[in-house]
Amino acid sequence: MQTVRTKKKYSLFTGRQLLWLIAPIVIENIFSTSLGMFDGIMVSSIDTLGHASNAVGNVDYINNLVIQLFSAFATGGTIITSQYLGGNNLEDAKKSAKHMLVIVLLFSTAIAAVCLALNPFILQLFYPDVESDVMELQRTYFYITAASFPLIGIFNGSAALLRAQRKSMVTMTSAGISCVVNIGLNAAFIWGFKMGVAGAALATLIARAIPAVYMRVLLMSDKNLLSVKLFTKFRFEGRMVRRILFIAIPSGIESCLFQLGKLMTNTFVNAGCYLQLDASGKYVNYEANANTIANSLNNIASMVGGGIGTASLTVIGQAVGTGDEGCVRYYIKRMFAISFIANAAAVAIIMATSQWLIYLWEYPEDVYPRALQCLYFCLSFQFITYPLSFTTPGILKATSDVRYVMWAAISSMIIVRVGLCFLFTDDALSPWLQSTFGFKFEFGAMGYWIGMCADWVVRSILFVSRLLTGRWRKASGLIAEGPHDRMSSWALRQGTSRGRKINYAPYKAVRAKKYVIK
Repeated sequence: MQTVRTKKKYSLFTGRQLLWLIAPIVIENIFSTSLGMFDGIMVSSIDTLGHASNAVGNVDYINNLVIQLFSAFATGGTIITSQYLGGNNLEDAKKSAKHMLVIVLLFSTAIAAVCLALNPFILQLFYPDVESDVMELQRTYFYITAASFPLIGIFNGSAALLRAQRKSMVTMTSAGISCVVNIGLNAAFIWGFKMGVAGAALATLIARAIPAVYMRVLLMSDKNLLSVKLFTKFRFEGRMVRRILFIAIPSGIESCLFQLGKLMTNTFVNAGCYLQLDASGKYVNYEANANTIANSLNNIASMVGGGIGTASLTVIGQAVGTGDEGCVRYYIKRMFAISFIANAAAVAIIMATSQWLIYLWEYPEDVYPRALQCLYFCLSFQFITYPLSFTTPGILKATSDVRYVMWAAISSMIIVRVGLCFLFTDDALSPWLQSTFGFKFEFGAMGYWIGMCADWVVRSILFVSRLLTGRWRKASGLIAEGPHDRMSSWALRQGTSRGRKINYAPYKAVRAKKYVIK
């Protein structure tokens, strides 16, 4: 008698539900990222030397760095909440959501205060070699945008919790409104009231305030599965804080050092060795200008892969919460397939249109060929490496395998990206290389992208190898910790104590009614 093999059909997320979860997140990321890009584009018309645009671009690197500090708590809370939702543990899901929002709000407010108080020192630390005109513009832009950090914290935390409830459409709408408001206010403040960089920063501040308030109001509605009201009675629970910090701290360290590496490599391109005299006799850094264009357009192409990585926190997190390893593996494969297809489409669109998009920035003509060269180089690598190097860590984080992600990402960033970029761009090594070997590396913006693409390749190897070994199953609790400890880490994270009877029902997929055997 021949045995007929049956295959489970997992319906935790249908194809339609995945589409309506992922597509709005991708569009939302594009809207959110474009705030800084439109600031840079619109202020580039202020001066022909590109000082204003460079100032905005430089400060955006710092802003992204500090935003990652409190966004990591939103990530930790989202993963924990998604796992509770996957296990039908609504009470703890509500607790984790409230804890995450309070932590994010407190931390983002503290960071904003530090950045406002230490504005000149922070800018001087990261950009000691920029011209005095650029530094003054950076100070103005940083003062105003730093005040928006608590608003970003409220938006990110609220949006993450709504996504965990599969309501990504409303977060996309909110980000779209913010983008439209930002562009309109930019035009009014920069061109109408002639406020320059200060006008661009003020427009960004207002554009971030509107979606923060809107998302907060939405999350307070009793119609939500998770309704979170900040001003109700609340006290911290050590167990819940530890769960969130277990994921948030490694994620925060990894994200911050990643942004710090990008910031450091950007300072190499801003080095004095790349200053050139233009026709009017003024010094201009064409390499920094080209890098600003290439970075902005590459960020738009990267938003698709980044959005899918964000969606993975919800999808894989809820799959882990079911306790069914087959369900987790099934949705890992689906997220990879979606990531490769969507990333290839985004890269192809940017590559096909970049020869026209670069002229959105008003720079000297010599800048554009260099910007295109850098952009084509990085996009050619991004076709394959970006899903592997950024979707994979999102999947691993959703399984709670955050420590490996942290160490792998930090190692690759420091050794590969920063190391190669320093070797290929920084003028500090030039005299030694010239005297010792008879040559020197001053590749400018291209050196930056060589280091970045090499980092993508190494990240891909490190993260995919981890996924293939299956070691993430121990962090997720899908296998026991060891031969002498049959208590699953998933059960431990639900608050079960050693020596007490363990309920393995969640571990064995309490949502079995959603799975149909063909």
